[in-house]
Amino acid sequence: MKQHPSLECTEHRPWPLPEKNWRWRQQWQNLVFIHWSIDKDWLQKQLPSGLELDLYDGRAWVGVVPFSMKGVTLRGCPAPRFLCDFPEINLRTYVTRNGKKGVWFFSLDVPNALAVWAARTFFHLPYYNARIKTTEHEHQINYHSVRNEVEFDGTYIPEKFIDATGNSFESWSTERYCLYSVSSQGRLFRGDIHHKRWPLQSASIEIRKNTFLNDMPIGDMHPSVLFSRSIDVVVYDLVRDD
Repeated sequence: MKQHPSLECTEHRPWPLPEKNWRWRQQWQNLVFIHWSIDKDWLQKQLPSGLELDLYDGRAWVGVVPFSMKGVTLRGCPAPRFLCDFPEINLRTYVTRNGKKGVWFFSLDVPNALAVWAARTFFHLPYYNARIKTTEHEHQINYHSVRNEVEFDGTYIPEKFIDATGNSFESWSTERYCLYSVSSQGRLFRGDIHHKRWPLQSASIEIRKNTFLNDMPIGDMHPSVLFSRSIDVVVYDLVRDD
């Protein structure tokens, strides 16, 4: 089997690739990362036992990330567009365990019942069905997601490319190579992912409505809104981490 393009470069990883082969492949497109500061004591209480908040300059952050998934398929399987291409928007924070910095998801919304079932079954992730519409016109991306009272409506425009390296907020919030989840039995899992370094641009954004954060004690929105046009990703099987 031809090597996945994401595996052409691995030296930037903070820990080695898993020994077993990757299980899923996908491409993420037209991502925008929007962050808000949040009360860290409150946020730590929302996490499962075993995970610690990962802070930046002593502050905790939550992010809302709208984007589109393309070609989401199991290793060696075809990728029919009607099943494997769909938009997603997630609400996340940043955590660490045993030196491995990762992502904790509070919710992930997609208009795809099969994806919801697969993610809940195989990754123990809180996926939900939602109505999502996204359009692009002359580099302007419109994104509207609705799930009951949870809604995001915004427009974002990519701007100049940035070098997100070192200890910058941009690198800290994006260069993460695992997710954490908890099964219905309360067991903690880690799921490794891999991709090349993020190709990031700054972005301007107009948020017309965002109720994802309504029940959270958030502070200011971070001035750095980040955009990435496309990145190829491989996802590995979950491993017990408790």
